Amino acid sequence: MLLFWVVAGVLAAVSAGLILFRAAGSVTSTGAVDPAQILYQRQLTEIDDLVERGLMGEAERKGAHAEAGRRLLTASEAPVLTWVADPRVRGLVLLAAVAVPALALGLYLHLGAPGTPDQGYATRLAAWQKSDLTTLSPPEIAAVLRQAVKDRPNEAEGYRLLGLAEDASQNPIAALQALRRAAQLAPQRADIWRMLGQAAFAASGGKVTGEARAAFERVLALEPGDPAARFFLAQGKADAGRTSEAASDLRALLADMPPGVEGRAEVQTRLAGLEGKPAPGTADPQQLAMIQGMVDGLAAKLKTDPDNPEGWVRLVRAYAVLGDTNRRDAAYATARARFSNAPPVLQQLDEAARAEPMR
Repeated sequence: MLLFWVVAGVLAAVSAGLILFRAAGSVTSTGAVDPAQILYQRQLTEIDDLVERGLMGEAERKGAHAEAGRRLLTASEAPVLTWVADPRVRGLVLLAAVAVPALALGLYLHLGAPGTPDQGYATRLAAWQKSDLTTLSPPEIAAVLRQAVKDRPNEAEGYRLLGLAEDASQNPIAALQALRRAAQLAPQRADIWRMLGQAAFAASGGKVTGEARAAFERVLALEPGDPAARFFLAQGKADAGRTSEAASDLRALLADMPPGVEGRAEVQTRLAGLEGKPAPGTADPQQLAMIQGMVDGLAAKLKTDPDNPEGWVRLVRAYAVLGDTNRRDAAYATARARFSNAPPVLQQLDEAARAEPMR
């Protein structure tokens, strides 16, 4: 590592020296030709070539010739600007090119650990396998479980645990793949099918895809009346525009859920959104109007300044908290399309879209 820093510093200094040397040569050179004149002369030649090839008419040729000639005349009459170089500035640049790598090397020697050997992935994986799982991060646990399922490829529980670890590592696609394998190995386990449906829902950005629907239908076949499966299947109907059917299914689900049971409030909120009613226990109308005004103001700002990832995340989260799923989904889709090449922003948008509606 020390040798790397020395070589990097020398290369940086040599590169800076070459750049300054060439720049100094350009400054001292005389008789340089204005590149603008060459450009416009070439344009005149190209215009004539287009006319000869039949790609430009005579009238267009005259107009293009006149414009290119005017620009050539302006460029030829313009004063020639010469470069002015201060030798002291070149010295400072060269000094900085040498000093910065030297300073970085000094800091590394003082704060770093140049004597520490490289730790390859296999070495780190072996250490994680010997460690207590409670001391590992989710990505480290997922790495250990990936190796475990390779050694025992026919155990559904290993893939189920791997799916949990991948989900905790913010890797929904890998979680979905692990749970697919678990469901193949244990087709009679409703808990795995439920996790598979939820993983497919998360991986699709909050949509009940065909795979998710099939998984939840499998859950109901194994455990009739399962609340989670019924809720997500109703959500799928709502996504497909079958609002009345979705609302009817949620009302039936509420009738079967005792008061105070976990998840009941979420079902009530979703049902209220489908029926166009305020969610139970939400803020008073005056407060809601104030919040809605603030959200509308943010949406208006994003129309004039759409390249604001933080603003889009806030807008998606606000719509999710307000229970306005239609505008949440619209803002979410627009933002994901705009920032499709920014994975950190996409992850924040996914989290914002899953925000719980206020009670």
